[in-house]
Amino acid sequence: MKSDCSKNVLVVEITRLLYVLLFIYAASSKLMEFESFEIQLGKSPLLSAFAFWIARLIPFAELIIAVLLLFSKSIKAGLYLAFNLMIMFSAYIFIILHYSSFVPCSCGGILEKMSWNAHLIFNIIFIVLALASIIILEHKSYKKSRKTISKILFPVLASITAVIILFLLSEQVMHYDNPFIRRYPNHPAVFKNAQDLKYNSYYFAGDLNNKLYLGNYSTPLDVTQFDAELKSSQKIKVTFNTKNIPFRTVKIFLQDSVFYLSDGSVGRLFSGNTNEWVINFEYKDMPFFTLYVPMSKDKIFFRSNDPKTLDNILGVYTLSDNKRAKYCGDLLQKQIDGVFDTDGTLLYSIKLKRSVYVYYYRNEYFTADETGKLEYRSHTIDTISKADFKVAYSKNGTVREISSPVEAVNAHASVIGKLLFVHSQVKGKYENDVLWKKSFIIDVYDLKRKAYLMSFPIYKTKADKLNAMYVSSNYFYALIGTDLVVYELQPMLKKQL
Repeated sequence: MKSDCSKNVLVVEITRLLYVLLFIYAASSKLMEFESFEIQLGKSPLLSAFAFWIARLIPFAELIIAVLLLFSKSIKAGLYLAFNLMIMFSAYIFIILHYSSFVPCSCGGILEKMSWNAHLIFNIIFIVLALASIIILEHKSYKKSRKTISKILFPVLASITAVIILFLLSEQVMHYDNPFIRRYPNHPAVFKNAQDLKYNSYYFAGDLNNKLYLGNYSTPLDVTQFDAELKSSQKIKVTFNTKNIPFRTVKIFLQDSVFYLSDGSVGRLFSGNTNEWVINFEYKDMPFFTLYVPMSKDKIFFRSNDPKTLDNILGVYTLSDNKRAKYCGDLLQKQIDGVFDTDGTLLYSIKLKRSVYVYYYRNEYFTADETGKLEYRSHTIDTISKADFKVAYSKNGTVREISSPVEAVNAHASVIGKLLFVHSQVKGKYENDVLWKKSFIIDVYDLKRKAYLMSFPIYKTKADKLNAMYVSSNYFYALIGTDLVVYELQPMLKKQL
């Protein structure tokens, strides 16, 4: 009996000391590298929305439990608290491994080198030690043991339930009411290749049959075709009789097997087939436009200027309609001048049959159907809801320009399937300065669910300016200075398309 008692006392003492060492070391590590710890929690797929409070609560709880375990009178309370805290940690890891949208990098501190599975095993060992010690301290009679089971079981269920509730609440907040906390899963897009184009006059014309096409402002009738991973290329010449049209800025755009050649400054839009690359059709009575996207061969969504106010205005051109152009004056919402404050990127989702407009200088985008009717307005996750710059006007008010420094919030955007990719230039909470210096941050949104999904970096080359971006069903492309780079989309992104 004496031998059994001494063994039991030894188990409790070893457990107590191990927990004291673990929690003091863990809490100290978190507090000494608090900013890094908070950033890691901010990246968590379960706790992102509550990172601020949890980052402060966990080391505090660990220190309190360690103190309780130091004294004989409070050892039992300390063991119960330690046991339930480890249950919560283990439930967190289990959910991450089996139910999370992605598995982040392992925790920092004492367990930095462990995988998530090794971390879970480590936790289970400590849970077993705590449970054994609690049973030793509580187990004196059958009646007492039944009480002990209740005292153990209910807190365990409460701990697991608390973690599940945090997970569900965090998912809701992060996807639909995001407090500007980005999620960075492990490699949703992987670098494949880069090509130096030598010049920065290239732009994305589109993709077709697993080929990428670039236009060139300097040589407007030349198109460069690349294979998907930029391993080979060939030049294509567009055949077109310009008919003495005073073109200024010619641009080529591909959709399906049709290519479009346009110059909005002269109100001219032409098309042809990519089998021949010959212009054979002109869209008559096309108004002057600054942006456009084809919705079909028959319908064009465009941005123009109101003839009275010169403000930006969106419209739909329909070839089969006698009136041709129908203006949608309620889509763009003026905040300052109606031109710069409503400037943005005009896109079209073939899958959703919706036009998408992303504002440059505010955290907003909206979608419209093929008639130009607003479907919904939504927000990007940054907090800049109003354009912030000053505009100077000429004496007659016909010429205006931005007269204060300004940087675009949503600098570039691209759509594929039901996903919207946005190049954001605003740093969120818990983000690493080094990452922002080395890369461009791309935020991904689900247009159907109106939800933020994730973010990923596109790393800078020898240049530090992103000129344009384009997304196909398998790849993400970027023009960085004179470099063309390609990243392959991974299953976690492709399955969302």
